[in-house]
Amino acid sequence: MRYWTAALLGLALVASPVAAKTKLVPVEGQTPQQPIEAGNYPYQLFVPKGYLTDTAKQYPLLIFLHGSGERGDDVAKVKVHGPPKVAERDPAFPFLTVSPLLGADQDWDIAKLDELVDHIAKNYRIDPARVYLTGLSRGGHASWRWAIAEPKRFAAVAAVAGRGNPGEACRLMDLPVWAFHGDRDDVVAPEGSFAMARAIRACGGRKVRLTIYPDLGHNAWDPAYDDPALYAWLLEQKLPSATITNKDKK
Repeated sequence: MRYWTAALLGLALVASPVAAKTKLVPVEGQTPQQPIEAGNYPYQLFVPKGYLTDTAKQYPLLIFLHGSGERGDDVAKVKVHGPPKVAERDPAFPFLTVSPLLGADQDWDIAKLDELVDHIAKNYRIDPARVYLTGLSRGGHASWRWAIAEPKRFAAVAAVAGRGNPGEACRLMDLPVWAFHGDRDDVVAPEGSFAMARAIRACGGRKVRLTIYPDLGHNAWDPAYDDPALYAWLLEQKLPSATITNKDKK
């Protein structure tokens, strides 16, 4: 099953995998990567089909933050849900996709994530106007938190089954955001998404979308990430003046 139209396929990404300070031979598909430096996250890197034949383009970057269930030392678990799962079964998935692995009993560290994204931006052909963030559950919480901390870094954010801080939501009034939640979620209450959407709109934000799945529990990620509309919407978003590094992030 394709996750975009033929027109969107023209946006297929390219990249050249690198380890910290060491360039590697480009490999198409999804491969596990070592941390860029000691203390950072190992990650899955997806390079779309066609990279080796098209070396002139810059392409969108999608960052995926997994939930609590995938934490540990097995980077293969990152592919169980979300965009890396989609990319694993479709070589033409049109995003260079970076999916870090969180250690056992840890929470996402924005400083480490910044370092990882800055590394990718420096070493891969990334369009700085098209950097997208998404995450589920614990990764959804972190997506809200990271976007609030650096609202100018991302062209769009999709938070799935997560919650943020409504008191800081005005920082997101100009950022395209799409939140997803199951209405029977008893792990992270749906109010987590409702409250953020209300708070953004109360600040005058008009770029927030909210999808509530009826009769669904915590697993809002399967329908959210299996919907081609999400990826089409992401690709429609672009920063007016892009900066991919954490300079001027405030």
